[in-house]
Amino acid sequence: MNIEQYLAEQKTKVDQALLHCFAEESAIPASLKEAMEYSLKAGGKRVRPILAMASCEAVGGTPQAVMPLACALEMIHTFSLIHDDLPAMDNDNFRRGLPTNHKVFGEGIAVLAGDGLLAQAFHLLCKPTLLDCISPSGLLEIMRDVAWATGPSGMVGGQSLDLKAEGAHLDETALEKLHRYKTGRLISVSVTSGAKVGGATPEQLESLKSYGEKVGLAFQIADDVLNVEGDAAALGKSVGSDAVNKKSTYPSLLGLEASKQKARTLMAQAIAALEIFDARAEPLRKIAEYIVVRKN
Repeated sequence: MNIEQYLAEQKTKVDQALLHCFAEESAIPASLKEAMEYSLKAGGKRVRPILAMASCEAVGGTPQAVMPLACALEMIHTFSLIHDDLPAMDNDNFRRGLPTNHKVFGEGIAVLAGDGLLAQAFHLLCKPTLLDCISPSGLLEIMRDVAWATGPSGMVGGQSLDLKAEGAHLDETALEKLHRYKTGRLISVSVTSGAKVGGATPEQLESLKSYGEKVGLAFQIADDVLNVEGDAAALGKSVGSDAVNKKSTYPSLLGLEASKQKARTLMAQAIAALEIFDARAEPLRKIAEYIVVRKN
């Protein structure tokens, strides 16, 4: 299969669905809504929602059924980017090729835009349409999983570890923990939650959990590498910022070539975890390869 074409088609579906997310939300103050939509519509690869859709399909579900979850995951990811870019965090000026949210709307509104997207994501997960394909208890489990992967035991906790590690020299065990929290857990839960919407069996979930954990860490290692040798125009953000901010990264610890090899090893392990699946899991296999060789 042509993974570039697949990703482009799935991204278009997610983008179209995101356009409608605020259509009926007339109560949101106009300036806040503008700031929320600014970052949400700025583009991006939509990796997390696409992983949810692909895993749902891999177990026999339909992408349409998982779309509310997919959009919620992108809102959570976008919230994290808005906050990561703030002066108190990474102090970045560009994201997805555009000025960062706080550069356009100010720091206060940027904080609130991120908060709003996080809350809106869980509002979206409560949509009754999800109950057409999953039980109330199953939906509650997904919401709990997503909250865990987002909060202090996941992405938010990882960001705190990242801030604490600036200027420090972490060993590989500590660095892996940081990356698994900051990036890996939300990516992994995108895979498993999409599969749960699709009706995955316990055996399928176990395999997909392993896949998601490997892909999540590989994704962050690839990001670390791109921050060293990537092209700013292709990335839509500055490169070299990790070194400037004295971030703990795989290239700073292991070097570029060893980091690339570790990402390739994780990719192979992720693909091997899918051996119980048939051709319906081919997008997941190709996404694992894409994550390691991508240029943005």
